Amino acid sequence: MKKSLIKVGHYNFEIDFLDTHTAKVIYSKLPIIGKVNFWGNEVYFYTDLKIKIEKDARQIVEKGEIAYWPQGDAIAIGYGPTPISINQEIRLASDCNIWATTEFDLEQLNSLKEQQEIIITNEKNL
Repeated sequence: MKKSLIKVGHYNFEIDFLDTHTAKVIYSKLPIIGKVNFWGNEVYFYTDLKIKIEKDARQIVEKGEIAYWPQGDAIAIGYGPTPISINQEIRLASDCNIWATTEFDLEQLNSLKEQQEIIITNEKNL
């Protein structure tokens, strides 16, 4: 399984790529740089990836899963309820391709600021 690093603010956290089409495309395009946006307890950032929705895409994700949102061409990292969640589920805006996982305590992302730079890289240090 391929690994990568997400660097944002003073956090560097490892992600594990899944064996999916989306994961392969994202890995081939590294580094990917964006600006942090929040939607409830979700960090997302826009990309130029233009990846089609996969057959097993879903709207409700588990904490630690990292998604690609085809409808918005964005990477989405949900870690708690969003404005459309029911109870405590992590419900993204629409169906997303799940392409990676992390063991990082994602609730720490609450300390980030809008428009901070976020980078996905296959380099160990930036």
